Amino acid sequence: MFDIIKAGGWGMLPILLASAIALAIVLERFWTLRRNAVLPPGLGEQVRGWARTRKLNPAHIEALRENSPLGELLAGALDVRHRPRESIKERIEDTGRHVVHRLERYLNSLGTIALIGPLLGLLGTVLGLIRMFLAVMVSGVGDPMKMAGGIGEALVCTAAGLIVAIPAYILHRHFRSRVAGYVVEMEKQATALLDELSAWNDPAFNVAPNVATPQTPPPKPAAPTRTPARATSR
Repeated sequence: MFDIIKAGGWGMLPILLASAIALAIVLERFWTLRRNAVLPPGLGEQVRGWARTRKLNPAHIEALRENSPLGELLAGALDVRHRPRESIKERIEDTGRHVVHRLERYLNSLGTIALIGPLLGLLGTVLGLIRMFLAVMVSGVGDPMKMAGGIGEALVCTAAGLIVAIPAYILHRHFRSRVAGYVVEMEKQATALLDELSAWNDPAFNVAPNVATPQTPPPKPAAPTRTPARATSR
């Protein structure tokens, strides 16, 4: 393996560097984007239970914020739980943008490596061809070994660039798809919590039950007053 890498010449150096970066990103994203780490099972139901029973305090919300990306999103809604529905919805959207940005961290770099991998291989190919033509200019076409060295360098760099680019592109698409699925699930959980908080803030939800009060009988009508009959003259 080392002999093959050595045969690629100087063009292999940027390809090896890109492959090391891509490997580090892939391992980090596989660890960070675990489903249990992003969407802990039962967390949404637990938070809705807190909201339903109104067992909320700053310690609960801070612990929820540090729990997971889903917990951070739900904590953002709980921070403004006493506001109208539209204000809670805006806070969820703002927090969601920050959460999604962190979930997509390093994916642009991985996509860039997938894009430039073939270009780095092409660069190594060009360098190998230049080396071959310089050998032909110096010693002519009589020495096939020098020509073979340049052709081998070109082929090794081309293959190495594709070997780096193809897995990087596949994994980049895979992580994008995984993040998109997580976003849909987080939206569902946030909407359910939003409905719970809206019911909490609804005036009809907070009205105390009516208490029956004894009714007093209506007052009796006053007796009609009699006017003395007018005396008639005979």
